[in-house]
Amino acid sequence: MVKETKKPSRKAGLPPGSLVYIGKHKTGECKISLFTYNIGDYEEKECKDVEECQKYLEKNTVTWVNIDGVHQTQIIEKTGSLFNLHHLVLEDILNTHQRPKAEDYTDYIFFTLNMPMNNGGKNKGKYEQISIILGKKYVISFQETEGDIFGPIRERIRNGTGKVRKEGADYLFYLLIDAVIDSYFLIIENLGEAIEPLEEKILKVPTGNSFQAIQILKKELIYIRKNIFPVREALSGLIKRESALIENKTIKYLGDSHDHTILMIDYLETYRDLISGLKDSYMLSISNRMNATMKTLTIISTIFIPLTFIAGIYGMN
Repeated sequence: MVKETKKPSRKAGLPPGSLVYIGKHKTGECKISLFTYNIGDYEEKECKDVEECQKYLEKNTVTWVNIDGVHQTQIIEKTGSLFNLHHLVLEDILNTHQRPKAEDYTDYIFFTLNMPMNNGGKNKGKYEQISIILGKKYVISFQETEGDIFGPIRERIRNGTGKVRKEGADYLFYLLIDAVIDSYFLIIENLGEAIEPLEEKILKVPTGNSFQAIQILKKELIYIRKNIFPVREALSGLIKRESALIENKTIKYLGDSHDHTILMIDYLETYRDLISGLKDSYMLSISNRMNATMKTLTIISTIFIPLTFIAGIYGMN
């Protein structure tokens, strides 16, 4: 079993900005990958140290640094020093239980949200925190584990397809956020598909397994709501805030991602009502079956109790 260290109490008594990793215990090395590109060319490499990325910041290109693994605090601290990040931002990156949010530090924007860790669309309440930094000509993304949903974005950079290499760092920033948000659609679709057959099963033959399935769906719904609601707020604040780092045309794309979160929330509200209805249907069905059983027992008792009484009297004589 993987040892859990996701206890905020570990930071109790420490001063603000203390760099303490709060997440799953890991021993592997962090992986640092880099993309740098413009409309005409791109370069991709694996870096042994985050300091290797510094020379690319001076070029007339967009630089994307992705760090897989945030358990090595010295790497996060060195990244903060290199890109002049506030110590509170580094603290939020290391706290993998952070609530999704967006913060503007003038020279850069910090955005954090949770990505569902899908297994064929079956999420089972597992999420990974993604932290993204947008600078003037760079984007830094921090992930808890290696492997993500950003593969199609990397392929577009490599092949020069789409708009990514024609736009600035703010457009890449939008693409990463949008990819995470869209990854929730599959989870929500599977949630909806699981409700209908469960409803039919409950109406026909309600069992203890049916009630357990309802509880699992309810728990999954709570996890999704917990992660999507704050993202809507964060995007709304980012859209309304005038930042020199985000162009007006990119604001429109972020608005589209904001619309996606609203659509998801509408689905979640509907599913919440349906799941609540499933629970009521289960309890009603169980009650009806119990009443039918009691009715049958009453009829049997009505027939046999008098016979037992008569047999008892004659038996004593």
